[in-house]
Amino acid sequence: MKLQKNLNKIIFFTMCALLFVLYVFPFLLILLNSFKTRLEVVADPLSLPKSFSFANFIEAYQTMNYGSAVLNSLIVTVISVTIIIIFSSMLAYFLVRWNWKINKVIFMALVASMIIPFQSVMIPFVTIFGNLNLLNSRGMLIYFYLGFGISMATFMFHGFIKNIPVELEEAAIIDGANKFQVFFKIVMPMLKPTTATIAILDVLWVWNDYLLPSLVLVNDDVRTLPLSTFYFFGKYTANYNVAMAALVLVLLPVLIFYFVMQKKIISGVVDGAIK
Repeated sequence: MKLQKNLNKIIFFTMCALLFVLYVFPFLLILLNSFKTRLEVVADPLSLPKSFSFANFIEAYQTMNYGSAVLNSLIVTVISVTIIIIFSSMLAYFLVRWNWKINKVIFMALVASMIIPFQSVMIPFVTIFGNLNLLNSRGMLIYFYLGFGISMATFMFHGFIKNIPVELEEAAIIDGANKFQVFFKIVMPMLKPTTATIAILDVLWVWNDYLLPSLVLVNDDVRTLPLSTFYFFGKYTANYNVAMAALVLVLLPVLIFYFVMQKKIISGVVDGAIK
């Protein structure tokens, strides 16, 4: 029996070690190649760099206009996720508490919109908004993220709000609170686990998205961070060593965000799963 338990532990730790290597290997490959010259990357991408020079990082920082790209990504992500959370939570509260027939139609339309793949609507959207000269701005990109993100967030809030006792809100109304005070002081604090889950999912989606910004943003000064890596890949050339350094710079804000918010991210995911 003891031998079987030890054998199970060995198998478990071996599988964990293999998974760890599989996850870490791509990041390690990018980091090692970011210190090499272009010829070293082409000749042997798996070897160690001959020297650890930061020249590639300096060139990548200047070429991709790193500061402006980080600022653009930060503005788009913060505004998009904040509006998605506020609007979708209020919409879900309205759909649950106001028992109108039209509310069921609205909710079913939101749920149906989640199954439409983005690739099937991106060309009509870009064509229509391009003909109206409404593309190439951070505001329009935020507008698109609201359209594609509110349905899922509303669906998640809707399921949680249904389980909140109405008696709590009635007691607050008897104490003199109006509808907005009931929502923001009673209901919204109780939505904290769902809000944390939606915030984590949407921050990762908006911050790392490449396809939608590549269709909406054209000018260099409004490009987001993932889109700025496009500078290093041309039709006939690819500057791999500088591109690897640029990818490290792109990953850096996400890693810093994760390590700073690690406890809250894990607790948010766990609370959301339990609720």
